[in-house]
Amino acid sequence: MKKNLIIATIIIVTIVTAFVATTQRNVAISSIPGLNEAIASSTRPEALRALLKHSDKRSREALGYLITHMPATDRDTMSLALLKENVEYALLDYDKYSWTQALPKEIYYTEVLPYYVVDEVRDSWRRELYELFSPLVDTCTTMYSALCAVNSNIPQITGVEYNTRREKTNQSPRESMRQGMASCTGLSILLVDAYRAVGIPARFVGTASWHDNRGNHSWTEVWLDGEWRVTEYYFPSKLDHLWFMADAAKANPDDRLYAIYATHFGEAPDWFPMVWCAKEENSPIDSLPRYIGAKNVTQHYITLAQEQQARHAKAGTHTQLRIAGYTRKGATLHSEDRAIIGVDIFFGTEQMGGGLTAGPTQDMNDLFTLLIPKNATYELRYNNALGQLQRQSVTVGNEPITVNIYLE
Repeated sequence: MKKNLIIATIIIVTIVTAFVATTQRNVAISSIPGLNEAIASSTRPEALRALLKHSDKRSREALGYLITHMPATDRDTMSLALLKENVEYALLDYDKYSWTQALPKEIYYTEVLPYYVVDEVRDSWRRELYELFSPLVDTCTTMYSALCAVNSNIPQITGVEYNTRREKTNQSPRESMRQGMASCTGLSILLVDAYRAVGIPARFVGTASWHDNRGNHSWTEVWLDGEWRVTEYYFPSKLDHLWFMADAAKANPDDRLYAIYATHFGEAPDWFPMVWCAKEENSPIDSLPRYIGAKNVTQHYITLAQEQQARHAKAGTHTQLRIAGYTRKGATLHSEDRAIIGVDIFFGTEQMGGGLTAGPTQDMNDLFTLLIPKNATYELRYNNALGQLQRQSVTVGNEPITVNIYLE
């Protein structure tokens, strides 16, 4: 009799324990706003519930957040094993790195945890990039030293360089590393993911077009000491001092084509214009896909650029480099002699700026102008009428200087 009572008690305790555990899992799942609705809207709700059910509490919370806010196509088709791997390595970062542990929960969830940047192919980048970059940052004691270690070594570690001959614009890290090349969009995706792989918050930033219609550009921001700081794949000498800041100063926050956006995972006030998705070259920007959340950060860049220009002018450390483009040498007197030429300015390997020279319908006094440090030698790079790269050395002193470049 006593033995039967003990057995019955054990059975009851086991059932109650299992019930409590199941209830806790269900409470944890349902406590994530929007998760139940997201699961119900999927074509595979049972698989998603099973993934959550068989995960520990921390993983379940992270997975729940991702499932709630991921694009519907990912919720229906993405490999759940890949999603689980992403969470496992993101939590590994949290346990391992002090800078990740110090992050506000919202920043960790929106800018470290996500498994994608924009619409690139979903692949196992987090594990692969963690294995590549964790040895570089394991001895770092601050986030700044860690981000420097990643940013200054990423071309050598991944073997990826800038090249417009890449297969496509929106390449995943694995696609870029397989080819050894990417354009600014692919490079920015790779850098964002490399940062996130070692617990550093990062986001993708870009504009659909600069003010002079010379095309889109993408770059990266990192969250450091409570602020978003500007960087790029080829590590600049100083954060927030990128070659395109003069262009950023002319961005228009009220025009989606010329505004600057930063991606944001989760609930976002706006959407990112992925111009590479346009079905035709001149498709209206409002016809682009809208499922990548974003924030309009144009005014931040305008203010940042204007403050930098004011500091340079006050310090007297910079002067103007003015560039005029012409069809051929010896023909520089008339407006019809002028030519629109895209030109980039470099100091060693660091790009200082770029833009278009004024064309034949613009005033003769209208010159492409860049504010650059005094007493240095720069290189102008542009293509001639045959598409051949031209390199022209220019030495700048204390005073403004005007330089002519030619198509022929």
